[in-house]
Amino acid sequence: MKIDILLGLQWGDEGKGKIVDALSPDYDVVARFQGGPNAGHSLEFNNIKHVLHLIPSGIFHPGKLNIIGNGVVLDPAVFKQEIEELGIPLGELTGRLVISSKANLILPTHRTLDAAYEKKKGSLKIGSTLKGIGPAYTDKTSRNGLRAGDILLDDFRAMYNGLTASHVVLLKDLGFDFDISEYEKLWFEGIELLKKFRIENTEYLINELFSAGRKVLAEGAQGTMLDLDFGSYPFVTSSNTISAGACTGLGVSPRTIGEIFGIFKAYCTRVGSGPFPTELREETGEFLRKKGAEFGATTGRPRRCGWLDLPALRYAIMINGTTRLFMMKADILSGFSTIKVCTSYRVGGETVSQVPFDNNAVIEPVYTELPGWAEDITGIRKYNDLPVNLKNYVEFIERKTGVPITIVSVGPDRNSTIFR
Repeated sequence: MKIDILLGLQWGDEGKGKIVDALSPDYDVVARFQGGPNAGHSLEFNNIKHVLHLIPSGIFHPGKLNIIGNGVVLDPAVFKQEIEELGIPLGELTGRLVISSKANLILPTHRTLDAAYEKKKGSLKIGSTLKGIGPAYTDKTSRNGLRAGDILLDDFRAMYNGLTASHVVLLKDLGFDFDISEYEKLWFEGIELLKKFRIENTEYLINELFSAGRKVLAEGAQGTMLDLDFGSYPFVTSSNTISAGACTGLGVSPRTIGEIFGIFKAYCTRVGSGPFPTELREETGEFLRKKGAEFGATTGRPRRCGWLDLPALRYAIMINGTTRLFMMKADILSGFSTIKVCTSYRVGGETVSQVPFDNNAVIEPVYTELPGWAEDITGIRKYNDLPVNLKNYVEFIERKTGVPITIVSVGPDRNSTIFR
């Protein structure tokens, strides 16, 4: 038995929540390994849409254990709101969800610092979600952070006051006006709710479950091209979104890893600043945005849209060791007579297949054009019933990446999923 990993291969928003929910019946444990409330994992079933930010996407399946790992940064106020919106009795949730004692906490002043730093950047904004993610990870790496296990200690309030006071000094130096009193009240209400759940050293728990033969699915947030080390730095998130992050974010050995599922959209989207070679800035991009409802699940911001970028996808596959591909939102491409796929770049007069280091490089995508399909595919449930040109598109990507596509998503509902 191995621990399987599911993660995004683009700039986030690939549809990880839907697929984790669809795969959950085959697993005993679903564990989030990085990120925080900047994630927005959307799930839809029974005509109801749910958006999860911190809680693993297996939470709607009774009998499945969900773990918030040590690599996650956790905002108690967001956690409380999310718990209340699930529509699941608290007594059931406390049996389904366990929180790592080593998960770092996002304080109210972390959110304020996030806004202050972003404002200071001016035109160089990275597109932060302003959820306090960066400042929380900064405190973690500088060894100043507070962790979930700290809330059970007698001197937690003093620890909180001390860290908050140091943040206030920074905010005054930045000349940033703020008032955290209202959010702080919600935050401490969230702390009290957190205490009702199991908070423990989940690295022991997950290894014990694995050793006992339980099937574990590790759930990532954001996407590979937003990875702190391998994404388009500095326009990235503050954690390692790649498969290696599952080991450090859960406390498991690389020897325990089995399948690595990589999710990608049939086209590309990106939120915030940063390079996006295949971005479509005219009516085609706007059409994709509207038809695909490409607005951030966390921030509501419109996503930038473009054609599929194979050099970036191959790069993500290489970094992660992806064993299977899951293609999302194939239904959004229905109606295009021609579909373009970027197969290489032109940079400085040369054709290259690698993702350039320089974010300021002028990158011209080199496209291959493929025939599209007109059929509405949202009601199809068997791969062989898909339009020939869609199957050709799938098989073209498989040839160019060397990895099989074993899921094709044709709609937002959990049942709109074709397994090959």
